Amino acid sequence: MPPASYPPHVVPLLTLAAQALSSGRPGDALWPLREAARCVPGDAGILHDLGVALLECGQMGEAISILRGAIAADPAFADSHLRLGVAFEMADAPEQALAAYSRACALQPALADASYRQGHLLESLGRTTPAAAAFRRATAAAPGTTLGLIAAARALLANNRDGEAEKKLRQALVREPDNAVALELLGNTLAEAGRFAEARECLGRAIDRAPWLAGSYYDMVRCRRIGPEDGELMQRMHAALALPGLHPVQRSRIELALGKAASDLGKHEEAMRHFDAAEILRNGVNRFDLSAFEARVARLIARFGTGLSAVASAGGHGDPVPIFIVGLPRSGTTLLEQILSAHPRVAAAGELPFWNERGLAWEQAGGDEPDATLRATLARDYLRSLRSIAPRAAYVTDKMPFNFQWAGLIHAALPHAMIIHCRRNLLDTALSIHQTHFNVHMAFPTGGEALVGYVRAYQRLVSHWQRLLPPERFIEIDYEALVETPEPVIRQLLAACGLAWEEACLHPDRNRRVVKTPSKWQARQPIYKGAVGRWRCYEPWLGSLRVLLE
Repeated sequence: MPPASYPPHVVPLLTLAAQALSSGRPGDALWPLREAARCVPGDAGILHDLGVALLECGQMGEAISILRGAIAADPAFADSHLRLGVAFEMADAPEQALAAYSRACALQPALADASYRQGHLLESLGRTTPAAAAFRRATAAAPGTTLGLIAAARALLANNRDGEAEKKLRQALVREPDNAVALELLGNTLAEAGRFAEARECLGRAIDRAPWLAGSYYDMVRCRRIGPEDGELMQRMHAALALPGLHPVQRSRIELALGKAASDLGKHEEAMRHFDAAEILRNGVNRFDLSAFEARVARLIARFGTGLSAVASAGGHGDPVPIFIVGLPRSGTTLLEQILSAHPRVAAAGELPFWNERGLAWEQAGGDEPDATLRATLARDYLRSLRSIAPRAAYVTDKMPFNFQWAGLIHAALPHAMIIHCRRNLLDTALSIHQTHFNVHMAFPTGGEALVGYVRAYQRLVSHWQRLLPPERFIEIDYEALVETPEPVIRQLLAACGLAWEEACLHPDRNRRVVKTPSKWQARQPIYKGAVGRWRCYEPWLGSLRVLLE
């Protein structure tokens, strides 16, 4: 409604609200907007502004209700759909947020922010391919802008074109040297490339410009060991915990950063307090459903029984041989990939979401025994993705650790593939999980009885695969043996994969590939034994994890 059409007593209310919103005081806009909405019921513009103010005040439930009212009054108002998507995302309702972003994009394709947010959320959910497409749409909607350059960088990163992405981010920072989002993204990109000093400088600048990115302290402290000289950094992290309105995920990451720093300084009791606090915060956002995971494990064991037989290889001439590296997260899977990809005949694909996506789709469709058509489709599509990543490699690793769930499905589709199970002391592994940030949208526990239950279910499923799959296709590598005597274990590993001995595999720290896992710093170090038996430093404070000693 044009301002002149409003009742005279409403215009001053809207003026007051506009002044409050433009000066960054959304709380002061709530009363005049509520009064205006009461005086002019069903007005889309007033409801939209009230919804935005509520959103910025963190009142997500009411924001969602009011924005839905704005959309009911004007279904074609794209920005209301965008803001509704933001509110759903902040309320941890990702599928509803994606639907709202999609509607905003459909109504106004040039609304770059909607495409960008859609891509960002899809990426956080592990849906890499549609995320990259959304980022490309955002780039097309905002060509030459800072947002467009950042979106282009994210699309490139999703396709492992990190060098090109770095150039886009640096172009964005030429336009806006203090853009915190570009600085944070560049910092993480540099860390994944092993350029840790540059990464720390970018991440520090990002936090200085945008305190709401204080969770990036987690990435900073994982770029090197923390020492007594880092007192100022510790003070800054403690101060960041007190920031009002900080999202629980960001707060959780700060707790993990403080825990890592305390651990580096030998203050293990203090470290465990921070790790426990981080887990509580994460559970407040997304609590893991252990019973659902245990039911999945039971279904997989029942579905893939002794009747599973290897069918003829689905790979054609020139297809790479897949090497799957599976196990619990933090069990040494990144180290194994670094070792194998140091071989000239092996390329590393990182953690591909393919089998998680296809496995879940197969499960949701009923999880019947995979027939010849499904096996052929899975093999064709997967090998095609490997060829696109490494067109000239004879072997390609996929180190998605959670593929341990889908080993039966993988073997049914690709009986020639190698599956390497990385096994590590369960308590060391669980403790490392407890100390690590995992995407909040990932269905995975980080501590307590839920993690213990997950580990037990994982053990049952892996034991089933050991009994079921051919021993030459499903092999185990013991992390402790690997770091104690690297050469004989690596020789055994290469021989099992059909690879000739390569001296470079003894020096994974010299492997210059990009590492996109929490182990990015450890992967740049020579093979070391320091993580073996680390749980002993935390023995008095293990809590529920203690049962894993049995």
